[in-house]
Amino acid sequence: MQSGQVKRVETTPFEGQKPGTSGLRKKVKVFTQPHYLQNFVQSTFNALPADKVKGARIVVSGDGRYYSKEAIQIIIKMAAGNGVRSVWVGQNGLLSTPAVSAVIRERVGADGSKASGAFILTASHNPGGPNEDFGIKYNMENGGPAPESITDKIYENTTKIKEYLTVELPDVDIAKVGVTTFSVDGGTFDVDVFDSASDYVKLMKSIFDFGSIRKLLSSPKFTFCYDALHGVAGAYAKRIFVEELGAKESSLLNCVPKEDFGGGHPDPNLTYAKELVARMGLGKSTTQDEPPEFGAAADGDADRNMILGKRFFVTPSDSVAIIAANAVEAIPYFSAGLKGVARSMPTSAALDVVAKHLNLKFFEVPTGWKFFGNLMDAGLCSVCGEESFGTGSDHIREKDGIWAVLAWLSILAYKNKENLGGEKLVSVEDIVRQHWATFGRHYYTRYDYENVDAGAAKELMASLVKLQSSLSEVNQIVKGIHSDVSSVVNADEFEYKDPVDGSISKHQGIRYLFEDGSRLVFRLSGTGSEGATIRLYIEQYEKDPSKIGRESQEALGPLVEVALKLSKMQEFTGRSAPTVIT
Repeated sequence: MQSGQVKRVETTPFEGQKPGTSGLRKKVKVFTQPHYLQNFVQSTFNALPADKVKGARIVVSGDGRYYSKEAIQIIIKMAAGNGVRSVWVGQNGLLSTPAVSAVIRERVGADGSKASGAFILTASHNPGGPNEDFGIKYNMENGGPAPESITDKIYENTTKIKEYLTVELPDVDIAKVGVTTFSVDGGTFDVDVFDSASDYVKLMKSIFDFGSIRKLLSSPKFTFCYDALHGVAGAYAKRIFVEELGAKESSLLNCVPKEDFGGGHPDPNLTYAKELVARMGLGKSTTQDEPPEFGAAADGDADRNMILGKRFFVTPSDSVAIIAANAVEAIPYFSAGLKGVARSMPTSAALDVVAKHLNLKFFEVPTGWKFFGNLMDAGLCSVCGEESFGTGSDHIREKDGIWAVLAWLSILAYKNKENLGGEKLVSVEDIVRQHWATFGRHYYTRYDYENVDAGAAKELMASLVKLQSSLSEVNQIVKGIHSDVSSVVNADEFEYKDPVDGSISKHQGIRYLFEDGSRLVFRLSGTGSEGATIRLYIEQYEKDPSKIGRESQEALGPLVEVALKLSKMQEFTGRSAPTVIT
């Protein structure tokens, strides 16, 4: 057994280290500055209750992006220096963000104890590589992101940190499963490298009927394609889809995790998942091959998902509504009924209509998974989702991309259980169009303007808030742009009072609400590593069955024009077009 002593290393604070609920995201070159990562890690240990650090067990893993392996070794040594008793590491340092949540909640050590939290190394859907992004966040013992009370303390600690604690130990071989034990200041310190997939696979098998999904995948009429975009989802795809469910290995695309995500942008949308989009028949160039019946993609840390049918895109807003509408019948975990449902404010109101129809508790929350986590911990919410390709349930306290794929496969299996030998399977498109016929259609799109000058972005938002003081002036502008667009009846900045802990979240997005149920929402996003990202959400609700089959672009065109002119987007940002449209 090798030994080491706790060492105090002098350091100085850095500027601008405030983490959000998604943690801290910066370019790799920022994180590799001397002491930068160490400052954040020590500030986190100092912000946590002492009993969650001293003698505790923590998880350290991530999406495998560039600099992850070095960061894991640094955090292991700092954990030892801060009195942590044991560190769990996924093999090769790989654990998806939902799998980390599952490991915290479900995995039990040899002594019967669980983990008290986790450092997750990810910048989510942002690119990886030496010149790209790195990120780190801390999740608590419920498996969910640290609340603001903790992230605020972390930030405060980073502004006055003077030293961090570490131990000079040899690097642990994280490629090999097994336990390495060290002696630190007379006590023992363990690093347990474990199989990345086993705990998560076990949890998924307890939620879904793998047998019925296997029958669907074995049907010659059903074809399947899953794209991990070279993110950490690849560490689970073969185990779940091929070994457990019997899909062909050729069904998997880009399922080898890479430090730079193969040079791509690991964001599962129609812009960045080019290969999958082409295979599913949605690309600009047509392919001679018949597209698969079902396709899906994940982001870098596998908490986001995109669902596609043959030549058909399912919006994330529709996806969560359809999962909620079918969950009790199609997914064993929900057979006793749903406790409630929730969506983020910018997400379309498709879920609201389902909740009303099924008489379910419904919550509209700010963007950030911690708000869903509070509702779930209080037993108020079963299924939830965000328009930013995040969907999940109360099985963990993070959004879960593979869970969403399995939910859709379960619904397809249920709808086709009497039909596997029939002429034609019920398709993804059939399910979505039947949902629209029942509940109405929410035409919806999101425009992202990335890396906008931060000052210009703030001026644009301030202008929109100022405009809200006179709805008559707003409607004069709207009618001057498009006379047939409905009138604005309310405009505000979204504010949320948490029904569980009473906390109030202000300035969560600027809303313009129209008489016919249409909405325009403007938000500044904190998920980028530099500059500002303006997100514009445009929604039109249509109940008339004869009008639910229109092209989204046609249905939303007038509102898009209103939004761009009302916000003076080009004047403030200099952008004539968004970076990404979803």
